[in-house]
Amino acid sequence: MGSLIKAKGLSKNYGGFQALDSVDFKVDKGRIVGLIGPNGAGKTTALKALLGLTNFDGDLEVCGLDPRKERHQLMKKVSFIADVAVLPGWMRVSETLDFVEGVHPAFSRDKAVEMLALTKIPMKKKVKQLSKGMITQLHLALVLAIDAEILVLDEPTLGLDILYRKAFYDHLLNDYFGEDRTIIITTHQVEEIEYLLTDLLFINDGKIVLDIAMEEIQEKYLEVMVAPENVEQARALNPATEREVFGRHLFLYENADREQLAEIGEIHVPKVTDLFVAKMQGDKS
Repeated sequence: MGSLIKAKGLSKNYGGFQALDSVDFKVDKGRIVGLIGPNGAGKTTALKALLGLTNFDGDLEVCGLDPRKERHQLMKKVSFIADVAVLPGWMRVSETLDFVEGVHPAFSRDKAVEMLALTKIPMKKKVKQLSKGMITQLHLALVLAIDAEILVLDEPTLGLDILYRKAFYDHLLNDYFGEDRTIIITTHQVEEIEYLLTDLLFINDGKIVLDIAMEEIQEKYLEVMVAPENVEQARALNPATEREVFGRHLFLYENADREQLAEIGEIHVPKVTDLFVAKMQGDKS
């Protein structure tokens, strides 16, 4: 399976601030990648580079194209959606279709109309007159009607409540994603997208601090819940992090001996949020 995105030595400097610091990564076809990091970590800069929206140093290839020189051709293969909660309120529903049809060559108006026909959204209504649920459905119709190789989602459900956020991602997974399509998502609500990700990219201070497939997490990382009498023994095994929950101690280990850990406590595969905290803390130490 070929890599749709290849970055090597990708760097970006803003007047002395190193937003991206010689980053290397690859994204294969048919993957759903979570690009996760704290504010100011370099996520947005990385996305801008992928979309040809900023200059950069190093090598970057997206769908076989250089975003700096071939952005027009690239936009036929890539779709970018940000924050479903901020579709222009003054636009009528029909005008949002007009707009996307005008800016994206891979947009199928017929497909969008077909999907909207399954909802209760009037074509003549303005976006600001729609409920949040209807806005989610509208944005989904726009997204799913674009036949792109790569879909980039930057905090796509910001401002929506949990029901509509889950509906958005469920539809994205069931009705859009396939072996010929790749999705890149940035979000602060990591726990909500964990179930649909195939890969993780953690970024901090402009550097990739973790690049891993989801199925590899359980092979490389383990979390152990330890009773008070085994705490010192657990600490002696060099955990990545330690935290206390209801009187029990939780330790996270990287590349540790599973049998050895089983002797001192109850083993779990860490959640993405716990792994993220551990990597961010380790990156600062």
